[in-house]
Amino acid sequence: MKLIIKNLKKNFEKKEVLKDINFEFEKGKIYGLLGRNGAGKTTLFNCLNEDLDIDSGEFYLEDNGSMKKISAEDIGYVLSTPNVPEFLTGREFLKFFIDINKNRIKDLKTIDEYFDFMKIEVEDRDKLLKDYSHGMKNKMQMLVNIIASPNILLLDEPLTSFDVVVAEEMKEMLKSIKKDHIIIFSTHIMELALDLCDEIVILNKGILEEVDKNELDNEKFKEKIIEALKEG
Repeated sequence: MKLIIKNLKKNFEKKEVLKDINFEFEKGKIYGLLGRNGAGKTTLFNCLNEDLDIDSGEFYLEDNGSMKKISAEDIGYVLSTPNVPEFLTGREFLKFFIDINKNRIKDLKTIDEYFDFMKIEVEDRDKLLKDYSHGMKNKMQMLVNIIASPNILLLDEPLTSFDVVVAEEMKEMLKSIKKDHIIIFSTHIMELALDLCDEIVILNKGILEEVDKNELDNEKFKEKIIEALKEG
């Protein structure tokens, strides 16, 4: 399965943010979407999630030669600022989410099995979400998107709120599920992208460009990314 983007453009008044996006993202890989702050990474995600109307172009899923329009169920979108119902406990939130989505959840597990998977401590499971840290709220947001098992996971700076230990846990978790998804991981932290991602894509001057990690040693690869980002 592939996410195919063709000639996607998005302007805000006279400013061209996404000039001509053409790319194919394959299932089973984590793509690191690198770009300077303000380069348009979140705008691209909002276009793919149809939170923003595009000005021109198209995007769709291709599976065994057949094309499919992307539906809401195809995309899981983890925002950099988590949005969770703070009046519910963690357990109530998961139960509510599972109840309204149970007909499309594959391999349904118990609530505590999901908590275990995301390494959420037993003592935190029945706390109100308003009392969760930013990182814990981010974990819950990521968890419900993973439970829904969408074809595409859009992750917008999802690890910046975690401490070093939890960030490592989340990286291992993403690697463990990548075979089932197309994962696009937006970040401005190059070292994080290099450590986690199978492919590196740079958004610069409104264009997506892949940088082949296999052609360069680590230092030259970093230098090429830095030079590309400087040009923005």
